[in-house]
Amino acid sequence: MSETTASVTSGTGTGTVIAESATARGRRARLALRGLQVLLALFYAFASALPKLIAHPSAVEVFDEMGWGSAGMYSIGALELAGAVALLIPVLSSVAAVSLGALMVGAFITQITVFGGENAATPLILILPLALIAWARRRDAAELPRLIGGRS
Repeated sequence: MSETTASVTSGTGTGTVIAESATARGRRARLALRGLQVLLALFYAFASALPKLIAHPSAVEVFDEMGWGSAGMYSIGALELAGAVALLIPVLSSVAAVSLGALMVGAFITQITVFGGENAATPLILILPLALIAWARRRDAAELPRLIGGRS
């Protein structure tokens, strides 16, 4: 651990202050962010995309009610699965978070307009950690044009 210990003397006595170094704090923040990415990737892959991609009856019913049918269901499922995978790839995680966030805006609008707001809170709740990931990983996304040959 990189911690600094200092003795402090005040009018009431002597105490010990333990201050964390910026590197230890930064390391824990990166691990927490990575954990959040993995958690969201698992959610999008298994709880959200999988039922659509295997045509689970509940997903089929929802998409039929929206009038999007199986084409819409498979398309949204594929986008969610692609976003889940991309969340786990460092250079793509920011772009994936923005894309999934846009998908959640569409899900929120759909929940409000088609289903009367029944589950409208879910996409809104998911937008918050996605925005955090997009912001925190924005520097990784800056490497993307160089990797695909756009800039040297």
